[in-house]
Formats: sequence, structure tokens, C-alpha cells
Amino acid sequence: MINLEETSENSSSIFALRTTANREDQVMGFVTSNAQKKKLEVYSVIRPHGMRGYIFIEAGTKTDAEQAAFNVPYARGVLKDPIDYQEIEHMLEQVKREINIQKNDIAEIISGPFKREKCKIVRVDKAKEEVVVELVHAAVPIPITVKIDAVKVIRRETEEEEEEE
Repeated sequence: MINLEETSENSSSIFALRTTANREDQVMGFVTSNAQKKKLEVYSVIRPHGMRGYIFIEAGTKTDAEQAAFNVPYARGVLKDPIDYQEIEHMLEQVKREINIQKNDIAEIISGPFKREKCKIVRVDKAKEEVVVELVHAAVPIPITVKIDAVKVIRRETEEEEEEE
């Protein structure tokens, strides 16, 4: 979810924008950029987890939502009627999780093809919720990008330094 502007008024509505499946993140970027450039009354752009082919735009009017989505690649159009918040509330994550992963941490991959492999965290991208890791027991270290949810920290870099002293 991207908040463009804090609003104390409840004069906004939520509109559904159809998109090409698996292109929701790209459409969100274009819509956000359009809204900022055109100074539209767009308060947030939401991509619900697990729902493909749609994003939601919280805007002052339907015209603002349509203008934000105008000429955006992979955007297929704003649905006719606004969406009630109660209809999408269950899809939204209310609490922002604190990501407790740092560079050089030793972790275990808990899902995917490298499940149960130990790895070293090379880079953390909190915005994309991804980490770049290198497998510890690989003959040649190859960087692999995985979702933050797919790794579990086993050992901290600071713990290793304390053991060496």
C-alpha cells in the first residue's frame, strides 16, 4: 500500500482498477507517479495480497482515479461503482511488520527449491521485501534473491564477533 497523502476527511472513495495479472506492482508505480504529477486527489494505492488482476485506488472522485490510471500500461480500466471498505478490509494488513534481518546474518531458507539450506544475507531490500543471499555450502557463491518470508535468521553478525573475542 502506498499512502500519497494523509487525509482527515472521509470524502474519499475506493475504486477498483483492473490490471493485467502479475503486473499490479508496475501499474501501482505508474498510477502513483501520474497522481503526483497531475496533483490529483489520490490518497492511496493498494495492492491486496493474494488478489491478482486488481489494485484499489482511494481517491476523492472517480474522475481522479480514472485520470491517475489514464494511459497507464497494463491498466484495463476503473470499475463503474466504488468499493465499500468493508468488502476489502479482510485483504489488507493492518500492522506493518518490523523486518529484523541485517546484512551478513546467517539464515536458513524455509521455503522454495533451496529449503533447509544455510545462507548468508548479502543485501536487504525492505521496500520490495526481498533479500539477496549466498548459500553457505555452495562451491561457488551465487547470489540468489528470495522473499524475506522465505528466510529465518539463525545467527547474527554481532554474536559471531562476541564469540571471537
